[in-house]
Amino acid sequence: MEALIALLIGVLTACGVYLLLRGRTFPVVLGLTYLSYAVNLFLFAMGRLTIGQPPVIGTGLQGDFSGYTDPVPQALVLTAIVIGFAMTAFVIMLALKARAELGNDHVDGKDAE
Repeated sequence: MEALIALLIGVLTACGVYLLLRGRTFPVVLGLTYLSYAVNLFLFAMGRLTIGQPPVIGTGLQGDFSGYTDPVPQALVLTAIVIGFAMTAFVIMLALKARAELGNDHVDGKDAE
């Protein structure tokens, strides 16, 4: 399971970096999105993937800390999803504005001829 998640994080990162190096704005936005997905999976995997355990320690545990999962990575990923969505919306609007003003969608603003 850990190898599969590590492979998935690596593939998402590689695809994100590849798309960031493209000359048009849409692949750059897609690359940023892939990189944010990879970071979210990485943060989530760092919190130990535990199935069926509560994220908060209850009062009935009496010092036994093996029966819960860490809530901090879950909170970080939830926050990163909201920030990533806002960033993607902003970058798309910025790209649309640049296309309207420049007449093309190249990231350097020059025509590819």
